[in-house]
Amino acid sequence: MKLLGISGGPTQSSKTLLAVNAAVDYAYKLDSSIDIEVLNISYFDVQFCDARDPANYEGDARILIDKISDADAYVIGTPMYRGTYTGILKNLFDLIPNESMIGKPVGLIATGGSDHHYLALEHELKPLLGFFFAMVLPGVVYANNSHYSQGKIDSEELLKKLQQLGESIVNFHKILPSDR
Repeated sequence: MKLLGISGGPTQSSKTLLAVNAAVDYAYKLDSSIDIEVLNISYFDVQFCDARDPANYEGDARILIDKISDADAYVIGTPMYRGTYTGILKNLFDLIPNESMIGKPVGLIATGGSDHHYLALEHELKPLLGFFFAMVLPGVVYANNSHYSQGKIDSEELLKKLQQLGESIVNFHKILPSDR
């Protein structure tokens, strides 16, 4: 199993990245035979989607398209701005082939200054991933500023939720038919 973590924030260090890393680390602790990788898309120079065939993109866009297509499961995180996920994450979803996530489990994480926008996971990201026929796990994780201190996750409650999410991805993937 290849588990790909994606942090969809525009900064190179973020609370979202911390949460995605923690969930992926918990998955690996449960099953060290899985391959894990976390991508912070702010590290990549990705052009805007211009409706060309995904096979025709090059450079960093090609790298991200291939990594997403090759993964078996995902932990996707985004900070919330103005009640929605980030534009760079939306652009990434616009680039990938429609069939790249079919039947693959996805765990969702969002971060925000307060709990004001937690429903964006349910009303925006779940339907978006439904378009790709991905299997979004129940139990999305939303973290706010009170869960962090001095650049670290400082909430046992949040860590427990991230552990449940990471372990659920592994366990769900194990029960999927192998011929998909």
